[in-house]
Amino acid sequence: MRIALYEPDIAGNVGTILRLAACMGLGVDLIEPMGFPWSDRALARAGMDYAGAVAVTRHADWAAFIAQAPGRIVLPTTTGASPLPEATFRTDDILLFGSEGAGVPITVHDRADMRVRVPMQPGFRSLNVAVSAAMMLGEALRQTGGWAE
Repeated sequence: MRIALYEPDIAGNVGTILRLAACMGLGVDLIEPMGFPWSDRALARAGMDYAGAVAVTRHADWAAFIAQAPGRIVLPTTTGASPLPEATFRTDDILLFGSEGAGVPITVHDRADMRVRVPMQPGFRSLNVAVSAAMMLGEALRQTGGWAE
C-alpha cells in the first residue's frame, strides 16, 4: 500500500502525511507540480525528523505517475463514491489524494479504480487532506492487516 498526493498545495499537509507514512511504514508518491518549492529544508520543516524515514518518489506529472503505478488507484472523493465503511481495500492499493485547493481533474477522477467517500454530517464540503488520509489509511490497514508493529 502507498499514499500518493496529486499536486499538493500546502507543505504542512504534505509533512503531516509524510509523518503518517513514516509511522505506518509506507512510501509516498508526490505528483507534481506542487504548490510550494520542494527542498530538503522545506521537507525537514514540514515533515520534522520523520521525513527522512519515508521513501518519497516524485513524479513530473500525472502521466509519469500512472505509467508506473503498480496497484489499484483508490481516490477519496466527495462525489460518485462508495461510503468508506462499504469499501474493500487490497494490499496493493494506492490511496490517491487530490490537492487541497482543487482536488483532482475529472480525467484523474475517472481513472480511479475505486472512489471512496468519508461520510460526514450534511452541509460540510470536505475534511483536511491529512485527516482524510489518516482515516482512509486506518481503515485500509485494518482490513488488510498491514498495521506496523
